[in-house]
Amino acid sequence: MRYIKKYSVKEWNRFDIDTQEILCTKYNVTLTDFLTVDEIKIAKKKSKDGSTEEARRIYQDILTKFPKNKRAIDGLKALAGRPVSKASKAQDPPQDQLQSLVNLYSQGQLQLALKQAETLVQQFPQSPVLFNIQGAVLKGLGQLDLSIQAYNKALAIKPDYAEAYNNMGNALKEQGKLEEAIEAYNKSLAIKSDYAEAYYNLGNALKEQGKLEEAIEAYNKALAIKPDYEGARVKSLHYQAHICDWSSIAKDIERLPRLGTTKEYVSPFALLSLEDSPERHRTRAETYAAAIYQQRPLSGQVKPSQKPKRIRLGYFSSDLKEHPVAYLMAKMLEQHDRDQFEVFGYSLHGNQQSDMRQRLSQSFDSFADVQGMSDRDVALQAWQDGIDIAIDLNGYTQHNRTGIFAYRAAPIQINYLGYPGTLGADFMDYIVADKFLIPEANQKYFNEQPLYLPHTYMPTDDTRELSQKPISRKDVGLPNDAFVFCCFNNNYKISSAEFDIWMRLLNKVEGSVLWLRKSNEISYLNMKKEAQKRDIDPSRLVFADRAPMDEHLARQRLADLFVDTFAFNAHTTATEALWAGLPVVTKAGQGFAARVAGSLLNAIGLPELVTTIEQDYEELILELATNPTKLAQVKDKLATNRLTQPLFNTELYTKHLENGYHQAYQNYFDGNPPQTITVPR
Repeated sequence: MRYIKKYSVKEWNRFDIDTQEILCTKYNVTLTDFLTVDEIKIAKKKSKDGSTEEARRIYQDILTKFPKNKRAIDGLKALAGRPVSKASKAQDPPQDQLQSLVNLYSQGQLQLALKQAETLVQQFPQSPVLFNIQGAVLKGLGQLDLSIQAYNKALAIKPDYAEAYNNMGNALKEQGKLEEAIEAYNKSLAIKSDYAEAYYNLGNALKEQGKLEEAIEAYNKALAIKPDYEGARVKSLHYQAHICDWSSIAKDIERLPRLGTTKEYVSPFALLSLEDSPERHRTRAETYAAAIYQQRPLSGQVKPSQKPKRIRLGYFSSDLKEHPVAYLMAKMLEQHDRDQFEVFGYSLHGNQQSDMRQRLSQSFDSFADVQGMSDRDVALQAWQDGIDIAIDLNGYTQHNRTGIFAYRAAPIQINYLGYPGTLGADFMDYIVADKFLIPEANQKYFNEQPLYLPHTYMPTDDTRELSQKPISRKDVGLPNDAFVFCCFNNNYKISSAEFDIWMRLLNKVEGSVLWLRKSNEISYLNMKKEAQKRDIDPSRLVFADRAPMDEHLARQRLADLFVDTFAFNAHTTATEALWAGLPVVTKAGQGFAARVAGSLLNAIGLPELVTTIEQDYEELILELATNPTKLAQVKDKLATNRLTQPLFNTELYTKHLENGYHQAYQNYFDGNPPQTITVPR
């Protein structure tokens, strides 16, 4: 073992981890070289005395801080297979005490649960179950390092504790340590081969690594063990959609209405692209919200005696970085009237260093990175900041923190932009929409009250630049003289229904090609195969790689017509196409996600490109593809409307949204419950 001679062991251990790292860099040594001799000596003595589990726990604690420490690793290896000493045998608290702790955790009373767990740990220091519960509580509080330490303590007492390995994997995954998380899940499964939940969590981690086929295999293994595991089935179907594998989706079509609509909850987002049913989308969201989030508002919120001079807006998002939500909102945030509003930004995930991140952080009056804080602490922070209106930009999308709003982060809470549907939760008051997006007859499918904007719910940035770099069809793999159908939607939005139509159109329009986004290699190969099944030369499918945003916008001018998906329309991709001058043909469905492109086309004055049935959708596309004059007229109209219609008028949009915020606050100040708000033109 190496030491920096300048410091004694005692002095070294007083330094925090950051200071230790700085000193190690200064003296050209690694942090993992350092460990107190005392810890190693104590562990060795415990081992020699027969207190093997105490020794094991000390070594595990060491490895939590220094994962590569050879002496601790060797110590654990030496303990392998050693019997548990009588004095250190596992001993759990009485069942009623454990149940009381579990109840506090289930009810979201995490601080109380932590205090109770700490008290019980003093009484029962050899309880693996207790440390496992403590780990879950700490994870819920966002204290992930301490959570992992608790799981390691459980495993030091009970090395074959499959549940602790599984739970530790979840904490590691949340830290972004995917390889370590996968290792923990595999250890859990090595102990308990029929552990369906561990296979499910393994699938989630593999998905994060982009290993979609392996993820699907893990979900299917969970289903083989537990056939009624709806969460695993939904994830399997969702990621099959990501790779455009429609084989089992077709078989499971009959199951879709039941998934997530009974007592078992599933990810509401995962089924948005698989069926267009606003009624079932609401049921799934309600089931999910009831299971995951219990309304537990913090005490002490009091309505002010007078209206504030400036309303404080809090925007909460994991996507304040290079992300579609950020591209849509950037200018709107900059446009907020600072005489009327004070604007706070809360970044929930990913401290990305980018031009967009910098632009967004400067657009807020106050910007805070809160990703390391618990949901409760973030809600408390919002209270301390005096937030009047809390705006959730995530909903049930990736890296969401919906639990923040269950604590009631502000008197008024709004579901906005990120999630195309209801959250099914009583703690959300409004959803920003327009009357095409949510017709009055569809209000019954939303727990939130609509905040209707006059044109469209979606903000845009009318300063986005298209690259001036010369680009030709040849540069992107397109034939010079062919009609180019285009769909840059995420591949998971594409179903066999749209694909069938697109293949028929390729057959009818000689020499035409379909230009698609290449989301992943597997979807690319699967769609080529699907084309061949329909007697279409796979070479007529052209796939676009990622490109810088300005180039991505510019290259869309090379296409002739954007063809939309059904259950989950083009959202940001539709605004990109229209901004580039590329017309979009859509089929408006029933649900929120299925009506977005129609909302955008109405806001840019092109309602004639909105259809409602598949036959009309196909016929309109065919007419535009075979009638150059009519297509030219549509493009000319789009070119004119682009700068004259409301869709790309960010200043006007911001004023309308601010009007909606004022009405929502006035309604609250008057002592009324949330009610439908209609912003005038």
